[in-house]
Amino acid sequence: MKNSIHEYYDHLAENYEENRFGNSYGKYIDRQENVFLDSFFKNKNYSKILDLGCGTGRLLKFATHGVDFSEKMLSIAKEKNAEKITAVGEISKIPFEIEFDCIFCFHVIMHQTKEETTKFLGECFRKLDHHGILIFDYPTKARRKTVSPQQDWHAGNTFTAKEISLLSNEKWNTKSTTGILLFPIHRLPKSLRKFFLPLDILLCRTFLKKYASYQIVVLEKR
Repeated sequence: MKNSIHEYYDHLAENYEENRFGNSYGKYIDRQENVFLDSFFKNKNYSKILDLGCGTGRLLKFATHGVDFSEKMLSIAKEKNAEKITAVGEISKIPFEIEFDCIFCFHVIMHQTKEETTKFLGECFRKLDHHGILIFDYPTKARRKTVSPQQDWHAGNTFTAKEISLLSNEKWNTKSTTGILLFPIHRLPKSLRKFFLPLDILLCRTFLKKYASYQIVVLEKR
């Protein structure tokens, strides 16, 4: 299975960002994630930030270091972000012998099993400095999509907020949660989607966030 996933992303690498985030649906998600990270890192003086599962470097501008398991994806990320320190690695085996102030991981946990997610949390705990911050997103069970043949690894790892808390195993404090993609914009005309974005961002910060497609959780190492 792991080899097939590697092959899948190596094959996608060259056109990954254009195909996934170049259309109106992808731009809608990308904008929400950028707004979140812009807000989170504002006025923070972190010196070591890891984008874990950085892919082709879409969000690497927020980090000092990047890791991805696909060499082809990583080579594209390095071309676009020559000043960043990058390395091939796994989310359960980070290839840097330093401690980070913050690790963020987007569009990765959705592809993992519960066991792999637990290993990911343990590895991030090990690689973060005292009171370091871990940020990651996951699909919510409340908005679970129709089962597909690829569900065992492709967007098949869904959680509730309570399950994330249990997985944290008393090693983390939950600092905040934010929703991503509340409105079912795939059902709306492409020309109208951008007009829903500001309201989506606003509502995803309220109690309605639990109904969003994804949750971003911010954990602090105890």
